[in-house]
Amino acid sequence: MCRIRLLLQASLLFHQAVVGSPSLSSKEKAALFSNTDKYPLPNQGNVVAHDPNIVEYNDNFYLFIGGVHIPISKASSLDGPWTRVGTVLDGPSIIEKQNRTRPWAPTTVQHNGSFYCYYTISTPGSRNSSIGVATTDSLDSGKWTDHGALINTGSGTLSHIYPYNESNAIDASFIVDNATGKPYLNYGSYWHGIFQVPLAADLLSVEDAEHPHAINLAYLPTDNFKPIEGSWMSFRDPYYYLWASHGRCCRFGDGQHAKDFPAMGQEYEIRVGRSTSVTGPFQDKDGKNLTDGGGTVVYASNHGVVYAPGGIGVLPANEKHPEILYYHYLNTSMGLRDDDARLGWSYLDYQDGWPVVKAVENSGKNSGTANRSNCILSISALIVGYILM
Repeated sequence: MCRIRLLLQASLLFHQAVVGSPSLSSKEKAALFSNTDKYPLPNQGNVVAHDPNIVEYNDNFYLFIGGVHIPISKASSLDGPWTRVGTVLDGPSIIEKQNRTRPWAPTTVQHNGSFYCYYTISTPGSRNSSIGVATTDSLDSGKWTDHGALINTGSGTLSHIYPYNESNAIDASFIVDNATGKPYLNYGSYWHGIFQVPLAADLLSVEDAEHPHAINLAYLPTDNFKPIEGSWMSFRDPYYYLWASHGRCCRFGDGQHAKDFPAMGQEYEIRVGRSTSVTGPFQDKDGKNLTDGGGTVVYASNHGVVYAPGGIGVLPANEKHPEILYYHYLNTSMGLRDDDARLGWSYLDYQDGWPVVKAVENSGKNSGTANRSNCILSISALIVGYILM
């Protein structure tokens, strides 16, 4: 139910929508921001985050984001409040490439009693990139060990061999074969799409590093202007689901000029394919292979207020909640610069084995939080819809 406190928050959104909205004409806004209500509004993470990564551990959520030394925040609920608890690195990465102090797109996983944070060292538009890894035995200790690069592209050890000689070492994600326990790392963006390599048992290197058994999981061979990147893989018996972000993610300038935005539908959206094997091949709902440009859209811009969602992850179901899809997105009432990206999240349901985004979980648990968040955003959407008129 929308109460007085929520109405006050909505009035703040109104202020932001009027005062802070981009100076685009009504016609330009209508051409850029989708007003479809095909997808539900996100539940609010109430924190600024780009390419978020969330680990659920000991009844708390730990949020990892790209930035100086990889900041870590902690909360007892996905809607916050989030408290900064430290960083993964205590200085620049030991990988000697540009941007060593601001790693991108961290993915942290728990495995065999330890935590592994895979991170990216790169610069925009470059494939002179690396995926590094740091480890700790405790998320709250603040003591991480940086092990350096697992994968190099552009330059560095083994960057001349396949698939590193034609891929981009960014956006790492992790999956374990449910049948064998074998670990894999998925990565890639733009250059020939998403790749997978098996990891050594210690998760600190690629198995048979000089002759990696690599697989191209997803590719858009005919359109390099709409990349597929930021992959994630989840498992729900009997399928592995390969998630990815598709389209233009960011760098929309100051959000005040139409030329800085892609045409409607060319911005970020969340796609998925599935396979009964962790190594694929992955197909979308129409039976098209992801290596042929396939991918079923699960979540995209909507309501005139949600723009360019992507940078996804999936929290596994447990006794407290079903599967949860989380992502970043731009709220058109709050700002459209890269550093305005906010954490959003949605429950996942499945229809005929395909994931569907839900605002509230089917059992009704946590529906109060979800309804409150969506109440605020619904009012915001109405306001933004009025402004776009």
